Amino acid sequence: MQSETHSKSEISFEDFKDQVLNDYKLAVTSRECSLLGRREVLTGKAKFGIFGDGKEVPQLAWAKVFQNGDFRSGYYRDQTFMMAIGALNIQQFFAGLYATTDIEQEPSSAGRQMGGHFATHSLQEDGTWKNLMQQKNSSADISPTAGQMPRLLGLAQASKIYRNVEGLDAEKFSDNGNEIAWGTIGNASTSEGLFWETINAAGVLQVPMVMNVWDDEYGISVHARHQTTKENISEVLKGFQRDDDHNNGYEIFTVNGWDYPSLIETYEQASQLARQEHVPVLIHVQQLTQPQGHSTSGSHERYKSEERLQWEREHDCNVKMREWMISSNIATDEELQEIEKEIKKQVRDGKKAAWEAHTSPVKNKQKEILPLLEKAAAASANKTFILQLKKELTENKEPLKKDLLVAARKTLRYLIGENSEAKTELINWIESFTKETQPQYSSHLYSDSKFKALNIEGSVPTYDENSEEVDGRLILRDNFDKIFGKYPETLIFGEDTGEIGDVNQGLEGLQEKYGELRISDTGIREATILGQGIGMAMRGLRPIAEIQYLDYLLYALQIMSDDLATLQYRTAGKQKAPLIVRTRGHRLEGIWHSGSPMGGILNLLRGVHVLVPRNMTKAAGFYNTLLESDEPALIVESLNGYRLKEKMPNNLGEFKTPLGVVETVKEGSDITLVSYGSTLRIVEQAAKELLEVGIDAEVIDVQSLLPFDLNHDIVKSVEKTNRLLVIDEDVPGGASAFILQKVLEEQNAWRYLDSKPETLTAKEHRPAYGTDGDYFSKPSIEDIFEKVYATMHESNPAKFPKLR
Repeated sequence: MQSETHSKSEISFEDFKDQVLNDYKLAVTSRECSLLGRREVLTGKAKFGIFGDGKEVPQLAWAKVFQNGDFRSGYYRDQTFMMAIGALNIQQFFAGLYATTDIEQEPSSAGRQMGGHFATHSLQEDGTWKNLMQQKNSSADISPTAGQMPRLLGLAQASKIYRNVEGLDAEKFSDNGNEIAWGTIGNASTSEGLFWETINAAGVLQVPMVMNVWDDEYGISVHARHQTTKENISEVLKGFQRDDDHNNGYEIFTVNGWDYPSLIETYEQASQLARQEHVPVLIHVQQLTQPQGHSTSGSHERYKSEERLQWEREHDCNVKMREWMISSNIATDEELQEIEKEIKKQVRDGKKAAWEAHTSPVKNKQKEILPLLEKAAAASANKTFILQLKKELTENKEPLKKDLLVAARKTLRYLIGENSEAKTELINWIESFTKETQPQYSSHLYSDSKFKALNIEGSVPTYDENSEEVDGRLILRDNFDKIFGKYPETLIFGEDTGEIGDVNQGLEGLQEKYGELRISDTGIREATILGQGIGMAMRGLRPIAEIQYLDYLLYALQIMSDDLATLQYRTAGKQKAPLIVRTRGHRLEGIWHSGSPMGGILNLLRGVHVLVPRNMTKAAGFYNTLLESDEPALIVESLNGYRLKEKMPNNLGEFKTPLGVVETVKEGSDITLVSYGSTLRIVEQAAKELLEVGIDAEVIDVQSLLPFDLNHDIVKSVEKTNRLLVIDEDVPGGASAFILQKVLEEQNAWRYLDSKPETLTAKEHRPAYGTDGDYFSKPSIEDIFEKVYATMHESNPAKFPKLR
């Protein structure tokens, strides 16, 4: 595929001159934004600033070969690139700095992320996909350095899938897999494990990924000698260089970041190679500078020598480009001075417009609230105090939304015990303003589209008269078979997932049927397994990423929490990654196979649905539901359930387990027992044994932790039984505390309790190995029996004498 731009030799000198001058204008514009942006932070108008100064010229060269359909997965230095592809202008740059919540003014995150974190819009207003082939795309940035790497792998792998898998509807997402996923990272952050894991995985997979390393020799204040062996990442990675013996690997380029002609040539070569041959490329851009230091939180004069600072002034990429332009007769010094002067004015004007757009809505609201405060004061015995609040707010010439609400709510305190029309108006204003404003900071944690998972109605499995009792794993396997036949965009991958059909045979024979690209093995690298899924999901595929055991999700938890769980939120609903994460856990044995870190998962994965089916039919129903939705989810299959017998449904691939709906698996009248997953089977057995001593327990399967019991069925049970026990194999204060808070606070079950609500959990330590280790580490049938009996004894000691 030919590049969209042409090299100097293919066009006239005048056209080339125009291109160079336009590039220089962008470089100067970006630099002036950085300089003025820092001043805005230091004056207090912005909270924090981290800028892309010193990286302008290589980003201009990169932008020339970045085509429609391509994706960027970068970090917070790429403002020049975003400007060069037309995805960021001056006013939007400053809107990001000011945290403007209007998505039209601040399109990257509507003020939810600090400046320097960029994104383009992949979705229409209704949540459907835009045509990503008609625009240049940037996945939404995150702050953890190297956290963008796993997603980058998946963005690149999507091109390989689109090129090699038949039957895909690729019109909006790919042109025969010719798209490149471009990554950026600072040289110091190549020390992160996520960088190395991604680099290795991309080399194995041979995907069109081009990795830009911006090298200014520092990571905040720490020099490269403390970061990288040999102080040179491309030297260290030489073993990844592909060779003439047909050993796959990388093509590695090194280029100076101030050398405009060489940068143009390097990026053209890298683009052609990755685009045509799907060879991963690393471009090590060296001799870059950081004119203002790492960020507004410190000064680089504290840790750089005067010699280094002088070198940076001389080798600043904009300075060197300017010198080259003059020496090449592209422009004179006077012409460039005139350009620079005009751009300074444009940036100042853009900054002013952004601040005006940011502050005017709040000032308009200020005009609304001040008369209400005046009216409240006139009608109150505390007039003096209220007028003081009004005076302070009036004198605030640049108020925040917070300032308005603080004044209004404090005024209400002075109106306690008073009744007046003014008080009613003030209360109405507070409620209206909060209702209008809060979503600007809280919306889109989950999908708001018609495809959200909660809109998918549940449907039950159906059976023939002669339906067989089979191992649960066969229901899962045959349901997956229906899924892969029905949805060509669906694929699954993980450790042992492909050739042997996963360690529990839930995918047995499916690789042979659907091919190695759709049912595939991966290396032992959980973080990039998740990244593969995120990136491919962002490009219209429906991946299922398999983490072999729940405990090993911890390797990928940072990626799931910082990237996947926040994606819709941090883009205000403009990007999505409907990834399904498949794993297995519960009732395992040993410290690293215990399968129950649920408290951490629940608190770190808000934004991802967390589903805990008790058997494989329920699990299959969750997969069927999620593939009709546009949201990410984690499904935890019960490891000790694959060989347990279940009836084989006749509507595989069709029945759906609804999210957020509990199921009462045994009715009772004395106490409500709540649990999930494999532990539920132990609870069920304990309930049978409790019947022998006259205790009739109601057993409820949570099924879905995020979301949780949306119909409030548990409180209905507690209203009947007046007692509650939550049983969980997580640590004390983990998932059991989450469940208890939901039932007691949100559902107000405390109103119906005649006994103290309690939890029964595993011990605080991680579970010990072996059957005895499991028994003494986690709740047992006897533990449940005795806990319930003690509750009933306390309530009615005559009927239930003390057990021991």
